[in-house]
Amino acid sequence: MSPTIEEIRAESVAGRMIAQAMNAGGFDQTVYDKAQICLLDYFSCALEARDLPWAKQAASLATKQSSGAALIGREGFASPHDAGFANGVAGHGLVREDMHTGAIAHLGVVIWPAVLAVAAREKISGQDLLDAAITGYEVGARLGRAIMTTELARLFRPTGLIGAAASSVAISRLYGLTADQALSAFALAINASGGLNQWPHTGGSEMYFHPGFAVRNGISCTDLARAGAVASHTILEGEAGFFKAYARQSFDGEIDLFPDGQVEIMTVFNKQVPACNFAQTPCQAAILANAKTSGRQVTGIHIEASEAAVRYPGCDAKDGFNYALQAKMSILFGVAAAIARNEITEENYSRLEDAEIHRLIEASTLVENPEYTSAFPARQGATVTLTLEDGETVSASLEDVVAADAGEIRSRFSKIAINTLGAERTNAIIATIDNLRNEPLAERLDSLSALPEHSNLAKEITR
Repeated sequence: MSPTIEEIRAESVAGRMIAQAMNAGGFDQTVYDKAQICLLDYFSCALEARDLPWAKQAASLATKQSSGAALIGREGFASPHDAGFANGVAGHGLVREDMHTGAIAHLGVVIWPAVLAVAAREKISGQDLLDAAITGYEVGARLGRAIMTTELARLFRPTGLIGAAASSVAISRLYGLTADQALSAFALAINASGGLNQWPHTGGSEMYFHPGFAVRNGISCTDLARAGAVASHTILEGEAGFFKAYARQSFDGEIDLFPDGQVEIMTVFNKQVPACNFAQTPCQAAILANAKTSGRQVTGIHIEASEAAVRYPGCDAKDGFNYALQAKMSILFGVAAAIARNEITEENYSRLEDAEIHRLIEASTLVENPEYTSAFPARQGATVTLTLEDGETVSASLEDVVAADAGEIRSRFSKIAINTLGAERTNAIIATIDNLRNEPLAERLDSLSALPEHSNLAKEITR
């Protein structure tokens, strides 16, 4: 007996991966803890970026409704598509979002706005939302690991390439789609992949919008699949599929999810520094080296990092800092500013004309360290060596980036959320996230993130 079309589709690379994705769950508590802290950090970033130009621009496109999905930190509600777009952009607005190094991608800003927007429309439990999000992270991470290289990342934005596909899988789970419907949603989302890396060369702001496009496309593609649209099951390995189109090579492997119990969200780190992933460790090492100068003037800076860091677009920039984003991408600017100000804060990247920062940049070199290249992406090491006015050198090395811990994430969320939403709502969000596995309706969390007077559940903050 010949196999059915459904059986044929299920035996594709994407079909086998989707089957795993739709059945995943029952994770260890440590995995849920990680997901919950990533969710809290996402809210923190979105709230803190609320008044930045790109966040306002994205929110301005939303058609306001009396109910629906929340626009984080803003008045009113919108459709899941509009809210997902606006909140994805806001979550990316600080450049402090969570990072998956192996995929070179920011997964939280394409997963959380998608599942929260859908939760406002569907009756979804907190447990189901977490399981869907963890699976979305897994798909994005495994797909990114399989396709991204240093050379490909110089052309295409990893978050843009894998974001819609990852979010579509999370949404498919929340919709309760069949594996075949979810496969079509995934394939449609691959067709909606995009995002070029020209922006670091010009200072354009398109980077901020990549997650928004991914979220909106992920929701639309999954809606189409639920409505009956059918898409190519060989979207990954096909002759004109994902790998042939972007990597320019065939793919004969597997995208295996949760192998041997490994969960990719556990390898995600939360940034301390509001800047490019590759600038994190060099800036942290610069602060350590600067502590050894005893007040002597720095006359030279030598920075060692991985090939991926040195070659990522914008990371080696020494001039042309017309916009803060260009400064946030530049390892040289970040290190110079950290030394000039002896701290790493958002303020560092607004000092585009600072004479001392530019003096230090001119005295800087950035080179690849083969040991750091070999260790990447499992570790992101860096060394910063300073030459001082008396000729002495001091240096500091870090074998890996220092991530923000749960205490720091909770602290910075509370600080911005209290100023925006008020103490009562801030505490309610924290409590809801901490108890999300027992929350019968995840819509409550989405609603709490709107300005208080416009929340669907304003009268239910304390129950």
